[in-house]
Amino acid sequence: MNDAKKLPLSGIRVLEFTHAVMGPTAGMILADMGAEVIHIEPPHGDSTRRLKGFGTGYFPFYSRNKKSLAVDLKSDKGRAIIEKLVPTADILVENFGPGTMERLGFGYDAMQALNERLIYLSLKGFLSGPYESRTAMDEVGQMMGGLAYMTGPPGQPLRAGTSIIDIGGGMFGTMGVLLALYERERTGQGKFIKSALFETTAFFMGQHMAYSALTEGNIPPMPARVSAWSIYRTFKTHDGDSVFIGIISDRHWQRFCGAFDRQDWSADDRLATNNGRIDERDWLLPEVEQMMAGLTKAEIIGRCEGAGIPFAPIARPEDLFTDPQLNQDDGGLLPTTFLDGTETKLPRLPIEMDDCDFGLRHDPPDIGAHTDTLLGELGLNATDITGLRSAGVIR
Repeated sequence: MNDAKKLPLSGIRVLEFTHAVMGPTAGMILADMGAEVIHIEPPHGDSTRRLKGFGTGYFPFYSRNKKSLAVDLKSDKGRAIIEKLVPTADILVENFGPGTMERLGFGYDAMQALNERLIYLSLKGFLSGPYESRTAMDEVGQMMGGLAYMTGPPGQPLRAGTSIIDIGGGMFGTMGVLLALYERERTGQGKFIKSALFETTAFFMGQHMAYSALTEGNIPPMPARVSAWSIYRTFKTHDGDSVFIGIISDRHWQRFCGAFDRQDWSADDRLATNNGRIDERDWLLPEVEQMMAGLTKAEIIGRCEGAGIPFAPIARPEDLFTDPQLNQDDGGLLPTTFLDGTETKLPRLPIEMDDCDFGLRHDPPDIGAHTDTLLGELGLNATDITGLRSAGVIR
């Protein structure tokens, strides 16, 4: 467990009114950077805790380094607790449906009236405009923003294999929060910040939009694309596996030829440039395929790594648990214990910054694990807390 006092956001308090992925992503990033993040959840717990299927890992991954305050926001006494808590906070993060926070009495105007220094991050499906009142989720963003079209084969839109738009929207929101913290040092005032799924997807599609502006016809989905590089694909190996190889420079090509003992290709003037190799792909790629099919995965990786050629084994999520890069000392995986006692390792924040350790301080918390402590800090005594618990206001 690392020390928050040594981290950049030490001393910053965040109130997190979130569920699922987008809001919890923003909260986790801030928590990993040292902020005290208080997840506000109902007495029966955030519904994300109980998700199954594809959502099974949402809560245990995105809830590390956070505290849990379980309170009934629909009750007068529950709202009074939040109104006492807001003046102690620096940041509020929410990703409920449009209008929900306002109906609860916790919209930006109401919260800013309690704390003019509060930075309020609202994570939605859409930014301001004709769609802003619509409810959305990651998949809606992927479908509307063109990502699903670009991912699947022609005529078969396919969402990406992770909640990339939720995560991206949470990251952009966090960037806005960090900017607002910086500006608050100068002005003393908080800010309202909004990030959204659809516009996040559109940003990710920017490179394809630029491509469209410079060419004729529709942009082909990734499975049907014509690569800009002569060799940029996966190859089957002799032992039934696959390896991706990307040759993206003429220097790579010469190293590739040397690594695989193909001096005849290295000396062939038709293959001297990337564009020349593209012109010869009809015969060149089948020959490369045949060569790779005669070598094992380990042999191909060894030759590519030795020659400094871009390559990648085709990994599954579970393969990452044993990846040497992620398991080096102080590496990319943090030992984590779930509420059911499961012990595992999960990815840390992918940032290195001098001696800052963006590691694990708290495992994912149980429902209301910090309720009593937080209410005590607000001045409530044991009798008050017991009364609120008996009334079902807190847990």
